[in-house]
Amino acid sequence: MLRCADGTLYTGWTNDLQHRVETHNAGKGAKYTRTRRPVELCYYETFDTVSEAMRREAAIKKLTRQQKLRLMAGTTE
Repeated sequence: MLRCADGTLYTGWTNDLQHRVETHNAGKGAKYTRTRRPVELCYYETFDTVSEAMRREAAIKKLTRQQKLRLMAGTTE
């Protein structure tokens, strides 16, 4: 999960985390983050398969902002 310069949160998945954050900060990532730079990595999870990662991404995107903040803080979703 990325925190954008305007305080909003962006959730996505990748197989190269460092490169993906750099891509977002270069303005070549998701359309959402292009105008909200710089972004900083604030939370991530790892998975064995792409399908697991995509399922988790979808689940996180359904959370409220407060639930996402609690997840990042390591407390109950």
